[in-house]
Amino acid sequence: MDLDAAADRLYGLAPGEFVAARDALAKEAKTAGDAALARQISALRRPTVVGWAVNQASRRHPEELDEFLDVGARLREAWRRQDAEALAALTQERSAATARVARLIRQDAEADGQPLSGTAGTEVEQTLDAAVVDETASAQVRQGRLIRGLSYSGFAPAPVVRPVRAHPAETGAGAGALPSGRRAGVPSSERRKGDGSTAKERAAREKAERERKEREKAASDARNAAAEAGEGHSSWEAELSEAVGEHDRLADRVAELSGELAAAKDRQAAARHRLDVARREEDRARRAAESARLRADRAEAALRDLPPAED
Repeated sequence: MDLDAAADRLYGLAPGEFVAARDALAKEAKTAGDAALARQISALRRPTVVGWAVNQASRRHPEELDEFLDVGARLREAWRRQDAEALAALTQERSAATARVARLIRQDAEADGQPLSGTAGTEVEQTLDAAVVDETASAQVRQGRLIRGLSYSGFAPAPVVRPVRAHPAETGAGAGALPSGRRAGVPSSERRKGDGSTAKERAAREKAERERKEREKAASDARNAAAEAGEGHSSWEAELSEAVGEHDRLADRVAELSGELAAAKDRQAAARHRLDVARREEDRARRAAESARLRADRAEAALRDLPPAED
C-alpha cells in the first residue's frame, strides 16, 4: 500500500466512513513499519459533502466526466485563439455538459442519503464551472480527491470584438468631403469617427464599458468573498466532523474503560474480603498453633519430671 492507493480508497468512501478508515489504514502502515506513510495517511483531511459528491463522478461516471472536461479544454483553447465562432458553440455545449454532470452528481448523492440542496448544490455547480475554465481545477476534479468544493474568482478571457468597417460615404472619403472628415451642418457630437461612430455613441459605449467593468469588479469581489467564506465554512465543517468522530471514539473508549474499571473494582473488593478473611483465620490458626505447642512443651516437661521407671 502507498499514499496514492490509500487516498484513492479513502476519498471514494462516504464522509462518515472516512475518519475511521483513515485511522485504520494509518495504523496498518505503522504496524507494517512504515511510520512516514502512517503520518502521511493521518494527514489526509476528511472531505465535505460537496467534495465527496464531486469525487464520486470520477469513479461512477468517468466517461461523462471526461466528455465534460474535454469541453472545458476545447473552450480554453478557443479563448486562447480568440475564436468567437468556436466560443459561441462551445459555450452552449458547456452549459449542457455542466447540467448533465451536475444532475448525475445530485442523483448519486441523493441515492446515498446525502441530498445536495441549497448551498451544497450551488457549490457543486461552482466546482464544475471552475473545472471548465481552470486547468488545475480540471485535473483536481478528474483525480477525484477533493476535500471541498472549488471556485474560480477570475474572469474568462473574452473574444476580441473587431470594429465594423464604416462605409466610405460615412467617413467622408467620397466627393464633397470636408477636410478632417467634417461635414457641413453636422453637430460635432454627431460627427462620424474613423470606426463609423459619432462622438456621442463612443461616449455612450465608453460609459457602458466603465459600468460593465465596475460591475464585473464588484461581482468578482463578491464572489471572492463568498468563496473565502465558503472555504472557511467547509474547513471548519470538516474540522467539526473530525472532532465529533474523535470525541465519539474516545467517549466509547472511556465507557469501555469505565466498565473495565468497575469490574476491576469489584474484583479488588472480593480480593480485599478474601485478604481480610485470610488474615483473620491465619491469626487464629497461629494462636491455636502456639497454644498447642505450649501444651506439648508442658506435657513433655511433666514427662521428664517423672522418676525413671523400675526394671
